[in-house]
Amino acid sequence: MYDRFNRQIDYLRISVTDRCNLRCRYCMPEEGIQLLRHEDILSFDEIADFTRIAVKKGVSKVRITGGEPLVRKGIVTLVGMISGIDGIKDLSMTTNGVLLKNFSKDLKLAGLHRVNISLDTIDPARFEFITRGGKIDEVLEGINAAQKAGLSPVKINCVIKESKDEEDAIRVTDYCIKNDLEIRYIRQMDLVKGHFSTVEGGRGGNCILCNRLRLTANGKLRPCLFDNIEFDIREIGFEKALMMAVDLKPESGSNNITGEFYNIGG
Repeated sequence: MYDRFNRQIDYLRISVTDRCNLRCRYCMPEEGIQLLRHEDILSFDEIADFTRIAVKKGVSKVRITGGEPLVRKGIVTLVGMISGIDGIKDLSMTTNGVLLKNFSKDLKLAGLHRVNISLDTIDPARFEFITRGGKIDEVLEGINAAQKAGLSPVKINCVIKESKDEEDAIRVTDYCIKNDLEIRYIRQMDLVKGHFSTVEGGRGGNCILCNRLRLTANGKLRPCLFDNIEFDIREIGFEKALMMAVDLKPESGSNNITGEFYNIGG
């Protein structure tokens, strides 16, 4: 599939839940969020059916996101359903890593190729502050489990304020070098103000090369993270929503006042 600007759209990010077991300060308000009703969240069959259509149209790369995808009940089953779709060359997941120790082996057996794990600091106190109560040891155990299970390459997503030379980022970099991990530096973004930049070590944030669509947990297909455009796949129909999202994908991001990172998937 190609959009109006001759970009090949071959990457689908699927948010499977708006729920998360952490409350990171740059992602969620301290008081929590108004959660989606269970009946509004896409079923596994709906997700798999939509993905199957997207793959037939040219998608070859799929990433499972949240919220935190590992809190979705039956997530290993869903991974197996998606991995069984012929034509997917890269099936990955973005996770905070807290539950990864318990899931790594089963995810690998179900067909997941690799994981990206969020890690903004390796200082226990700082991690607990940023995540409002998270325990970094659980994440480090999850990283180790992912490596042992063969979910490779294991990539680390490190959110920075301005530069990878910040103290927390430097220490995360050293940790990655010592543990054979790839690292991506993601400058802290603001959807409403339209603040975003290219991910260092990845392709995200570069509008010229953007090849992705995003499916939210409640079935809204978004062609751009920093835009309000969305198409309800249940109301419009899976294939029609897909083609409309590709046809109306904006040339570049602007701002987004109708969504949040926790329900779009970042």
